Amino acid sequence: MTDDLHRPGHHAHHPHAPRPTQAVVLAGGQGSRLRPYTDDRPKPMVEIPGTGTPIIGHQLAWLAAEGVTDAVVSCGHLAAVLQDWLESAELPLRVTTVVEKEPLGRGGGLKFAAARLPHADQPWYATNGDIWTRFSLREMADFHHERDAVATLALARPRIPWGAVETNEFGHVLDFIESPPSPYLINAGVYVFSATFTSLLPERGDHERTTFPRLARERRLAGFPLPHGAYWRAIDTAKDLTEAAKELSSGPPPSGRGSLESTPVRPLHD
Repeated sequence: MTDDLHRPGHHAHHPHAPRPTQAVVLAGGQGSRLRPYTDDRPKPMVEIPGTGTPIIGHQLAWLAAEGVTDAVVSCGHLAAVLQDWLESAELPLRVTTVVEKEPLGRGGGLKFAAARLPHADQPWYATNGDIWTRFSLREMADFHHERDAVATLALARPRIPWGAVETNEFGHVLDFIESPPSPYLINAGVYVFSATFTSLLPERGDHERTTFPRLARERRLAGFPLPHGAYWRAIDTAKDLTEAAKELSSGPPPSGRGSLESTPVRPLHD
């Protein structure tokens, strides 16, 4: 085995799967439900209270800690605010920004951003710009490779916002369960893609209605359940920001405290 295998960009012949070193962050959302926070900034630029850092800052730090050296940030709504911050911040990885001149849809936007990744022949991560999470992307990349998938999505089991009532077959109420975990897994907005995935994306439109169903039929789409103890939250509303701040004060996410089971993870729709 030569030293070449240990240098970046030279792991094509490594017996283990090459883990991605590049990522796309989809940061074009308007965040209308986060007003007034989003009146003058795109959603990923909203600060998590108590940290002084916007959501995207937390994301980029996480990606860098997981071995990502290059990120392409796809901007849309109020792009200049995001670009200004990226240029002035001390970032732990190289960042390129792209701006959609016209709405391309989620799939088209992903394809447009992926064209700027430095290594077209290597796998890549993608994440939605309003997700705040901590788990091992490396484990997810290995899971993706073991299943020979073209695309893998992280799956979360959020707590539902209501209390549940448990009854028996006679209709007697047995118990009340405060915010139980959802019986369904949801798309957590974090992905691993093989190099070939880019060519399967539509030029415009939603890949979740075209590319993903096609890959699912071919059994080339995998779902990685977030491990126990992982932290995950979609920042959709002002309430989510308050909850995130509360969780922060009880222990920072990187430590793994605040799990999907022990932390009230907000649903995607409030």
